[in-house]
Amino acid sequence: MRLRALLETDALGLRLLGDDDELDRTVRGVMTTDLRDPSRYLSGGELVLTGLAWRRDAADSEPFVRILAGAGVAGLAAGEAELGDIPGDLVEACARHRLPLFAVNETVAFATITEHVVRQVSGERAGDLAAVVDRHRRLMTSGPAGGGPEVVLDLLGSDLDLHAWVLSPTGRQIAGAGETSLPGPVGAALAGRHLAATRTGRRAPHRATVEGTTYSLFPIRNTGRGALPASRDVRESVLSDWLLAVEADASDWPPARLDLLQGVTQLIAVERDRRDAARTVRRRLAHEVLELVQTGAPPAEIAARLRVAAPVLLPGLGTAPHWQVVVARVEWGDAEDRSATGTPAGPGSFGPSGSGIAGGPVAQALLEEILVDPAVTGPDTADRIAVAHTGEEAVALVPLPALGAPAPDRDAGTDTTHEDPALHADVLLAAVREPLSAGLADDGRLTLGVSAAVHSPEGLRGALEEARHARRVAAARPGRVCAAGHHELASHVLLLPFVPDDVRRAFTARLLDPLRDYDRRHRAELIPTLEAFLDCDGSWTRCAARLHLHVNTLRYRVGRIEQLTGRDLSRLEDKLDFFLALRMS
Repeated sequence: MRLRALLETDALGLRLLGDDDELDRTVRGVMTTDLRDPSRYLSGGELVLTGLAWRRDAADSEPFVRILAGAGVAGLAAGEAELGDIPGDLVEACARHRLPLFAVNETVAFATITEHVVRQVSGERAGDLAAVVDRHRRLMTSGPAGGGPEVVLDLLGSDLDLHAWVLSPTGRQIAGAGETSLPGPVGAALAGRHLAATRTGRRAPHRATVEGTTYSLFPIRNTGRGALPASRDVRESVLSDWLLAVEADASDWPPARLDLLQGVTQLIAVERDRRDAARTVRRRLAHEVLELVQTGAPPAEIAARLRVAAPVLLPGLGTAPHWQVVVARVEWGDAEDRSATGTPAGPGSFGPSGSGIAGGPVAQALLEEILVDPAVTGPDTADRIAVAHTGEEAVALVPLPALGAPAPDRDAGTDTTHEDPALHADVLLAAVREPLSAGLADDGRLTLGVSAAVHSPEGLRGALEEARHARRVAAARPGRVCAAGHHELASHVLLLPFVPDDVRRAFTARLLDPLRDYDRRHRAELIPTLEAFLDCDGSWTRCAARLHLHVNTLRYRVGRIEQLTGRDLSRLEDKLDFFLALRMS
């Protein structure tokens, strides 16, 4: 279809800003974005819809338009709801790059334009995608007439005889057609194949055969309000994007059918954006509680905030819940550097400073997925989860029903006790280890720590520290995906206050006195180096960046520490001994 046809459709509320010389451009698709650099999601011919959230000042318009023009988009439509009139600097930038610019009336939803474009572009394609698009608004609402992505998948089955499922990056089934479910191991295997293919840069759809059945895997790009920050590095989004798994071999499909499935993924992406927007409240609650806990706010203030959070996270709960804290980090290293230097792929090989990737948002998206309660049903199965990210880590505040509270057994007429609802580190990652390892490839790690359950605001600060300590224990282990729980700290961190003073002094003196003496004589700063090295989980690149040292200088200092103490900082036991000595000193 042509841009001119869109302008002539009154229901779309489009108004041309500028000349009409380029209105005969062909529109091949539509994309909604507020990313400052959406180039990675553009293939050419799209009508780009934007709410202008990317624009902070006039200087932002020129680079944004230049990116769109370079990608070969058909035109740009900017909503008037955010700023009212379309800024003059954007109009001028579009004129310079000969990019048609439309203003979208604030009364017209972007979904309406998306529906119209997909319907028109798909009108002559195989199957009946128009039927899917016609039901889009019903599909994506949460009211009684809605149905979520299941309706799209039902229509794919009835109109095109295609069985399809929407999967999370861990392989969890988000939606499926009718009563047909994809077995958990199959979903995990498909997600792993998809993540591995995405990491190698292969073009979608990806073909995968699992248990004798061939599937085609289509990415569902998250480019709405819940999208991660724009980046050309695929590692920032690979662990958070959904995928559409179709039971068919798409390698010999004609372009029309491939485009049809691409249109379906755009519709499902709208649902993804809606669900992410619904998480905003929970994320804000988690961040507020985390700020109060970390700044040492009075317990009464924390308790008041928890009373606000409980009904949101556990609707209908009649008693005050217990709480657990989960801490996660995603760290990236440089596989080529490790290969060249012979450094093993262990915890010391990873760190955000080596890759330039912000780990906090990635860990937040992963933690929200990992902590989904499989027992919760409904359109949003993540409504027990409140996750914030701060710096390079993500912190989850997980409410639990009162542990051990009696509940009536309706069948027997007697009282029973609830099954322990607490989270356990050893089972959290069991089902997701395979796909996440594929997404992390040979240069990423996920480490996770779980606290014990606490029942009062006073316990949250300790729970947070406990989860962080458990994550450090997990980080000291080999492997791409590692977790540790509070029970693994029982022999040291939780018992430190009860160690006799003379034992503490003897232990710390044996390990740290040689380093202190050397520092006094040579001003070598071995103690600060040791603290930073352990705090960075043994990451050479991250520790060197924190101390503003060359990596070779850091290696020299660590070697001197090992020589003076007779310990080996590549061994978990010696790392823990140094950690405890520093904690007790």
